[in-house]
Amino acid sequence: MFFSKFETMLAGRYLKAKRKEGFISVISGFALTGIALGVATLIIVMSVMNGFKSELLSRILGLNGHIMIVSTPGYPFTDYSTAVKNLENIDGVEVALPLIEKQLLISTGNSAEGVIVRGLRKEDLLKKEVMRSGLAGVNIEAFSDEYVVLGERLADKLGVMVGDEVTLISPNGKVTAFGTVPRIKSYTVLGTFNFGMYEYDSNFVFMPMEAAQKYFALPGSATAIDVTLKRSDDLKKMRRIIENSVGLDAYVYDYQQSNAAFFNAIDVERNVMFLILTLIILVAAFNIITGLIMLVKDKGRDIAVLRTMGATKGMIMRIFMISGAYIGVLGTTIGVLLGVVFCLNIERIRHFLEMLSGRDLFSAEIYFLSKLPAEINWTEVCVVTVVALILSLLATVYPAYRAAKYDPVEALRYE
Repeated sequence: MFFSKFETMLAGRYLKAKRKEGFISVISGFALTGIALGVATLIIVMSVMNGFKSELLSRILGLNGHIMIVSTPGYPFTDYSTAVKNLENIDGVEVALPLIEKQLLISTGNSAEGVIVRGLRKEDLLKKEVMRSGLAGVNIEAFSDEYVVLGERLADKLGVMVGDEVTLISPNGKVTAFGTVPRIKSYTVLGTFNFGMYEYDSNFVFMPMEAAQKYFALPGSATAIDVTLKRSDDLKKMRRIIENSVGLDAYVYDYQQSNAAFFNAIDVERNVMFLILTLIILVAAFNIITGLIMLVKDKGRDIAVLRTMGATKGMIMRIFMISGAYIGVLGTTIGVLLGVVFCLNIERIRHFLEMLSGRDLFSAEIYFLSKLPAEINWTEVCVVTVVALILSLLATVYPAYRAAKYDPVEALRYE
């Protein structure tokens, strides 16, 4: 056994401060609290960043696929049905959806908003889980030429309800002798969807493929094909296969390109936050050093007595290392438990804090998601735990070394 029972017993007794050693106990308490809070904060922040990235990715891939094939301007896909079948026959492709997507202006009697209109076949609306759940309250069977489906937040901004009429205005209209006349047509709101991502719920409009073809004057054509893969890990390989099959007739890009700013920002922030919050644990480790140095100075006579009774320098060193390790292990354990419990109940805590403050602490307009996500990565929890324990253990080395170097003759002489 590395540590003897005597050493652990004596280290534990030294941590139980007497009245005259109360200040040492206060410093040790600060060190323990600092480590616990540092570990808990680090776990919570890393989990929230993981959850944010995971939720963002699931919402993006829930509406958009891994790969988008876009036709060259002025040359839409006329035989998109055959192209979709060929793509779905490629091993690794889960589903391919033809679509028409354009930016338009949507108007009601009171307001107007810029939107993205996406034309989809009725049967394609329910091929993805996120779309199925988001459109759960919409009667898809009634989705026909005269109807559109709006995002829930877009409907709120426009002040429209199911059954109201909205007007779509496209600047790319008909060319006449008097110039270009904007294309304008009114549609009835069939229902609203909620995908849980603000950008989609406040900017997207779905309309039937046939209606989009008529509105945009693209008979029997599609402007893009959305491809969802079975495995995200196969993205690079599948993109090369699809690019080779498409050739130069279309543009091919993936979700990582179109959302690079989001994911790069999250990764950079996550790494920076890890470094910054690790400094909290480092500061707490310095408190361990301070407390142990004061404890060594206070226990000089005890060290001298132990040395004269035959205790080795190694034994003295281990006693004070155990004292500091107690603080580190206990603080790390409390921090891990606190961080994990907080992450598992983060939505309840958020609602409770919002109720107390009367404010929205997680605005969907800013954070893109409608709820605060937290995804615990147990590998990261283990890394945080190991880092905290190593820093705590290293903090005990210098004070323990000073205790071992104590001269028993000098210590007893000045007592």
